[in-house]
Amino acid sequence: MDFKLTPEEEALKKEFEDFFREEMKNAPPEWWTSEEAMFGLDMCWEFHKKMAKKLAAKGWLSHAWPKEYGGQDASLVEQFIFSEAQGYYRGAGVDPWGVGMLAPTLLYGGSEEQKKEHLPYIARAERFWTQLWSEPGAGSDLASLTTRAVRQGDDYIVNGQKIWTSGAHRADWGFMLARTDPTSKRSRGLSFFLLDMKTPGITIRPVLSLEGSHLFNEVFFDDVHVPVRNRVGEENQGLLASQMTSNSERSMIMLFSYIKRELEELVEFCKHTKKDGKPLSQHPLVRHRLAQLAIDIEAGRSYAYFVVWNQIKGGLISAGPYAAAAKVIATELNQRFFYTGSQILGMYAQVKDSRWAPLQGRFEKEYQQSPSLNMGGGTSEIMRNLVCSLALGLPRSW
Repeated sequence: MDFKLTPEEEALKKEFEDFFREEMKNAPPEWWTSEEAMFGLDMCWEFHKKMAKKLAAKGWLSHAWPKEYGGQDASLVEQFIFSEAQGYYRGAGVDPWGVGMLAPTLLYGGSEEQKKEHLPYIARAERFWTQLWSEPGAGSDLASLTTRAVRQGDDYIVNGQKIWTSGAHRADWGFMLARTDPTSKRSRGLSFFLLDMKTPGITIRPVLSLEGSHLFNEVFFDDVHVPVRNRVGEENQGLLASQMTSNSERSMIMLFSYIKRELEELVEFCKHTKKDGKPLSQHPLVRHRLAQLAIDIEAGRSYAYFVVWNQIKGGLISAGPYAAAAKVIATELNQRFFYTGSQILGMYAQVKDSRWAPLQGRFEKEYQQSPSLNMGGGTSEIMRNLVCSLALGLPRSW
């Protein structure tokens, strides 16, 4: 691999960075203090939508898409560079489910009608999405889900429940897995659907975090009619489409880039905060831990480049096990970073999010939230199983 960017890519990287550096100065103060602020606070949601319109006007939401669907036919490398800049500046405006997950899935496996119906809306930031996968009894083991979709003429009738649905209360549309063949074993009976969240029969209820923030929801389906044309791929073959969706989110460069920015700010805190008469940055144990985090971040960023290289070379499916490994590396590093940072901050780590607190009080909430990233989108254990079975060829235990 050659990690060096071309002059054109370097110029594009600077353009992305300059944009986010300036625009994010206008973010509400609360944007920087909580991962859940985008969906939980009206001012942050409005800022997110305003930023989405600006990105759409530049064509950056759909940079790597074909031109006929609102894109610019750019390379995945350019999209990757954009995501790295967005992560570093904690940039708003990119729908993580519509832009980051569903669009690549439709481009790869959607019908021509579905591409023309949905992709232009996503490219113009006119339609925001949510992911309807997890259920009370089916999280990482998604193949055990029980929500039913029964075909009746030109519709499927959906009944069941989803949970931990991020941002469902803000979304216009959702993509969902449901069981269409109860006689088939596990994943062989699942289908992938697109549905308007305003469809009659859908009920959304908040699932509040301990501190009262609103990111998650439970969603109930009572005789919800979903048109057959909204099924992505063949009936009972929904797991393949879900793999497209999962793999497209897992180079994890945004998270690596975000942690890099967090580390830089933590280092600055250590330079200006004294303990026993000298800056924290001069304490050997603190220096050692900061150095180890810096090494881990750079190793992770290099691996993210390796993942996108494999996606370019062999497509999303063949890159699946590499993407699964990236998910483990990034989310476990994220947890390790905020645990270590909280130890360095000491009592300051208990100060809740505030514009006046050291590092805006982010560590108090991030410390609590970081383990959830090891579970969302598939636990670390499931990701390791994928690496073992798909990359190493080891036998499954089921």
